[in-house]
Amino acid sequence: MTNSRRFWLAVAAPLGALVVAFIVTTLVLLLTGSNPFDAYAALGGAFKTPRIVVNTVNTATTYYLAAVAVAIGFKMNLFNIGVDGQYRLAAMLAAAFAGGAFMSGLPSVLRIILTLAAAMAVGAAWAGIAAFLKATRGVSEVISTIMLNAIATALIAYLLAPGRLAIAQGNNVLTQPITEGGYLPNIDIPGSSSQLYTLIFLAALVGLGYWWVLNRTVFGFSIKATGLSETSAVASGISVKRMVVSAMLLSGAIAGLVGMPELLNGDTHAYSLNFPAGIGFTGIAIALLGRNHPVGMVFSALLWSALDSSSNSLQGAGVPKELVTIMQGVMLFAVVIAYEVVRRYRLVLEQKAVARTLAAARTTGDPNEVAAR
Repeated sequence: MTNSRRFWLAVAAPLGALVVAFIVTTLVLLLTGSNPFDAYAALGGAFKTPRIVVNTVNTATTYYLAAVAVAIGFKMNLFNIGVDGQYRLAAMLAAAFAGGAFMSGLPSVLRIILTLAAAMAVGAAWAGIAAFLKATRGVSEVISTIMLNAIATALIAYLLAPGRLAIAQGNNVLTQPITEGGYLPNIDIPGSSSQLYTLIFLAALVGLGYWWVLNRTVFGFSIKATGLSETSAVASGISVKRMVVSAMLLSGAIAGLVGMPELLNGDTHAYSLNFPAGIGFTGIAIALLGRNHPVGMVFSALLWSALDSSSNSLQGAGVPKELVTIMQGVMLFAVVIAYEVVRRYRLVLEQKAVARTLAAARTTGDPNEVAAR
């Protein structure tokens, strides 16, 4: 298969999914009596506002971290649905830790590093429970992580109470706010009332590290080999149980970082009842949309975040903002189908190429020469 054909096969699925999503969304708009041109103009016009662009990038930073956490599991054929519980529990405990009185006397850089380390440790520990059950008892990580999400929610509700790890502030309940020096400054953007999160650079480092580990290390090769075939991995001397535990711990550690942009770059610098929830499930969608590729997930996170950020603009055009949810769902559904169609078409092309090679080998009597050509 030529390089150009490989390229077009690679871009066919996402482009096809976007086209299908556009067509279906247009039909939905027409069926509901809305003007598609007004709706798309409202969506596009929203990004002429610098504030919305900054908010889109900030939200995409969080989404990307969640997607990487999920993608690590996907590479091992592990479905870590527990990212949602892992990041919320990690954010709550890290916020309580960072807001402690003993932290105020430490240097600012050390305080931030300790907060990030605490969040990663909690996320890894919570994911480690599912990893232990999977490796020692064969318990499906899907079942265990779903249950751990519920347990994490109950544990947060118990700990986030006055007299435990939280304080009451008006009608809200939150952890002790992190004092100055324990959180990160933001970046001013000309023309925008919102500021850019500095932890966007951490997300970039996580993406770079994800690519490097998977493509340049033995550990990354072992993850991909085990995900492709456990039998072949065992034959190669790879311990499947050890890789399950390692991948889940790494996935949980990255999941622990998901709440850090909101905690260290947000406005309240505390974990409260209003802390964003459900990002872990969004990460699953973005990882699927980006095909677990570090660059692909960047674009899918930006696209998903852009739709979220512009949803309010639809109301000005008389279009229900729930249309955005429909668009996101259709895109995800379309991309799964598109990638499967492309995968099957690729297999057909490869089978035809092998058949041509074998036919030529029978004609010349020298398969090695044909293969070399």
